[in-house]
Amino acid sequence: MATTQLRLDAGPVDYGLVALYFVFVLGIGWLARQRVSSSIDFFLSGRSLPAWVTGLAFISANLGAVEIMGMSANGAQYGFPTFHYFWIGAIPAMLFLGVVMMPFYYGSQVRSVPEFMLRRFGPGAHLVNALSFALAQVLIAGVNLYLLGSIVNVLLGWPLWVSVIAAAVIVLSYITLGGLSAAIYNEVLQFFLIVAALLPLTLVGLDRVGGWNGLRNSVAASPGGAAQLESWPGNALSGFSDGVLSVIGIVVGLGFVLSFGYWTTNFVEVQRAMATHSISAARRTPVIGTFPKMFIPLIVVIPGMVSAVLVPQMADYKATGVGEVTYNHALLYLMKEVLPTGLLGVAIAGLLAAFMAGMAANVSAFNTVFSFDLWQRYVRRDRADSYYLSVGRLATVGATLAAVFTSFVASSFSNMMDYLQTLFSFFNAPLFATFILGMFWKRMTPTAGWMGLVCGTGSAFAIFLLHQTGVFELSGQGASFVAAGVAFAVDLVVSVAVSQVTRPKPAVELVGLVYSETPRELRLDPEAATLPWYQRPVLLAGIALLLVVALNIVVG
Repeated sequence: MATTQLRLDAGPVDYGLVALYFVFVLGIGWLARQRVSSSIDFFLSGRSLPAWVTGLAFISANLGAVEIMGMSANGAQYGFPTFHYFWIGAIPAMLFLGVVMMPFYYGSQVRSVPEFMLRRFGPGAHLVNALSFALAQVLIAGVNLYLLGSIVNVLLGWPLWVSVIAAAVIVLSYITLGGLSAAIYNEVLQFFLIVAALLPLTLVGLDRVGGWNGLRNSVAASPGGAAQLESWPGNALSGFSDGVLSVIGIVVGLGFVLSFGYWTTNFVEVQRAMATHSISAARRTPVIGTFPKMFIPLIVVIPGMVSAVLVPQMADYKATGVGEVTYNHALLYLMKEVLPTGLLGVAIAGLLAAFMAGMAANVSAFNTVFSFDLWQRYVRRDRADSYYLSVGRLATVGATLAAVFTSFVASSFSNMMDYLQTLFSFFNAPLFATFILGMFWKRMTPTAGWMGLVCGTGSAFAIFLLHQTGVFELSGQGASFVAAGVAFAVDLVVSVAVSQVTRPKPAVELVGLVYSETPRELRLDPEAATLPWYQRPVLLAGIALLLVVALNIVVG
C-alpha cells in the first residue's frame, strides 16, 4: 500500500476538506458529551433517538471495510454476483430483524444481545456469547483500522504503523467523549459523506470506461468473462462448479446462515435499534435501513468492476494474479486514476468516514458488552452507575489498542471479504442457530444453549483448518459458506440432542423471550395502530421486499 505508484496526488483543497471533516467529527463527539450523565446515556443514547436517525446509523455502521473496500474488491474479482451480499445476504435478514426479533430485544429492555442470552439460557451461554462477541469485534475493528490507516498512509506517506495509530486516536477521541450518541450522529454524517464520495467516483469511472455498454464489453473481454455480468448462478463467488450447488450455497450459506446470523444477532447493528424511543421505532430502524442498503451496491460494486478493467495495475493483477496490488486496492487506484482535485478530497474524506463508522460501531458495541456482560456480571457487581461509565470509557481505550494489533492480522488477506466471512462463519452462524431455536422452541434448555454454541463454533473452525491444509478446496468464499452451514447444522443438532436430556426453564420465565410464551400485546407498540402508513414497520417491510425481488429479477 505504501508504494509510490499508489500515492494519491492530493492538493491543498483536498487536505482542507479532510481537515474540515475531522473538525466536524470531533465537534460532534464534544457536543454529545454534554448529554452523557449515566451509563444508559453512554451505551444506549438514553433510548431516545428517532427512527430515521438510527435507521441511517444502522446502515452507516455497516458501511466500513465490509461494504467499501471488501465489496469493491469483490466487484473487481467477481462482478455482479457480489450483489448477492446485499439483495440476498442482507435485505431479508434485516426485514426479519425488524418485524420479528426487535420486539423481543427492545421489549425485554436488555442492554445487549448477550444479556438477552443470559435471560433465555443462563450464565453458560451468556459467557460464551459475550466472550466470542468481544473477540469478534476486536478482530473486525482491526479490519476497519487497517484500511483507515492505509488511507492515511497513501495520503500522507507515513509508515503504515504510524498511520494506523493516528487513525485509532481520532476514533478513540469521539467515542470516549460521547459514547453511542457520538457514534450514531457521526454515522449519520458519514452516511451522506460516503454517498457524496462514491456517487461521483462511480459516474466519472463509468464515463472513462465508455458508459454502461463500455463497461459490459470490457468486463466480458476480461478474465472471468461474461459470467461477471450475471448474478446467478455465481459460481466464481461460491467456488462450486455446478450451477445448482452454487445457487444452494449462496441462498443457504450466505442468504440464510451467514446473513441471518449477522444481521439478527450482531449487537453492533441491534444496538442502534435499541437506542430508539419505542418498540415501533426500534422495528422501523432496520426496515428503514433496507432502502438505502439495496442501492448501495450500485456505488460500491460497480466502481470495483470499473477499476478492474480501467486501471492498468488492477487489470494486470486480475489477468496474472501477481503484482504489488491486490483486489483490496481497487477503489484507491480508481480514485487516483479518475478524480480531479476537490472530488479527490471528498472521496478521501468519504473513505475515512466509512472506516471510522465501521470501527466506531465495533468499539461502541464492544465497550457495552465488556462493561455490562463481562465486568459487571462476573468481576465487579453492584457498583455505582458512574463506575460502569468509567469502565466503559476504559474499555473503549482497550478495544482500540487491541484493534491496532489485530489490524496487522487483517493486512495478510488480499480480499478483506475472505477474512470477514471466515470470522462470521465462526461467530455468527452458530449464534443464529441458538437464537432462532431458543426463540421459537420453549423446550430448548440452558445447557443446550452454551453447548450448541461451543460445538457450532468448533465445527466452523475445523472446516477452516481442513480447507487451509488442503483436505478440500473451494475458490472464492465457498469455504466460508460451507463452514457457516456446518456450524449452523451442528449447533441445531447438538442443541436438540442436549435439550432431550436436560431440564428446560419454567414457562413463566420465558415470557418476553420465547415467541409462544409472549402475549401479542407485549410484542407490539401500543401506539402502532395510530401511526401513519409510512411509519408502520410491517407495511414498510413489504414494500422493501417487493423492491429487492424486483432488483434480483432485473439484474438476474
